[in-house]
Amino acid sequence: MRLFNYDPAFSWPTTLSVDQAREDGQKEMKLIRFGEQGRESPGVILEDSTSRDVSGFTRDYDEAFFADDGVSRLKLWLQDNAASAPRIAESVRLGPPIARPSKIVCIGLNFHDHAKESKMEIPKEPVIFFKATSSLVGPNDDLVIPKNGSKVDWEVELAVVIGKRASYIEREDALEYVAGYVLHNDYSERAFQLERGGQWVKGKSADTFAPLGPFLATRDEILDPGDLNMWLKVNGAFRQRSSTREMIFDVPTLVSYVAQFMTLLPGDVISTGTPAGVGLGMRPPQYLKAGDIVELGIDRLGESRQMVSAWQPLAVDLAPATR
Repeated sequence: MRLFNYDPAFSWPTTLSVDQAREDGQKEMKLIRFGEQGRESPGVILEDSTSRDVSGFTRDYDEAFFADDGVSRLKLWLQDNAASAPRIAESVRLGPPIARPSKIVCIGLNFHDHAKESKMEIPKEPVIFFKATSSLVGPNDDLVIPKNGSKVDWEVELAVVIGKRASYIEREDALEYVAGYVLHNDYSERAFQLERGGQWVKGKSADTFAPLGPFLATRDEILDPGDLNMWLKVNGAFRQRSSTREMIFDVPTLVSYVAQFMTLLPGDVISTGTPAGVGLGMRPPQYLKAGDIVELGIDRLGESRQMVSAWQPLAVDLAPATR
């Protein structure tokens, strides 16, 4: 079974920042991380759809990598090293395509159809909340219903990865601060989020609630993040089918807006909101249960798949130590 999807028919739009690399014979790439959970290594999917280990170039796709213009430098490194870099087997587990960031910033009620479905007014400014970075997992890892959870919901979202430090930036400059884009399922426990008081972060931050990937598509590969089809299925049935055209606040607006209130560091994630079709909006509401299968995708950002499992306490070995 393939653990990631790659379409070799993708178009490859350019930006000035990579044109010179192209003239030197640079190949296209998408960033992946692979291997055992918590011990992932960096890799790339090349234009010919092969996947290569690039740990010979960088330790990880972390804040330091992005801050040091790692994407452009990696493209240049691949000119001479792509063919000799170890090939990655398709059977290997994929982790999230970036290392744990300093923050995951989420945007609520950012789709016209979702606001209508929720019977809520269109926000005058973006609604911001946080998601704990400990919720980050790979694109095909199991979703674990948290202890005492009963209303776990799905949300297909476009996530933006920041490429360089951003503070008080203007909308017209905002895309220059973007490293790339990634598929995100912003899982939510609605009872924790809406029935327990306080802020939404409580319902958004359980372990496994932020599967990212399968890959990060660099900014030059996505000509218009405001024109991407997106979908999500539960047990084979479509639940969400929309487009980022339905966004109330577009990507440049969101990046600039968030940067007015906090410094965005390289590798940080902004998840831009979900369209209509969440379980909470169904009549009656429908939520996930153990054994369900959730599949989702966004144009040019691949697909992911999560099996839902019930929370289990960690096994503790109570046997007396032997001498």
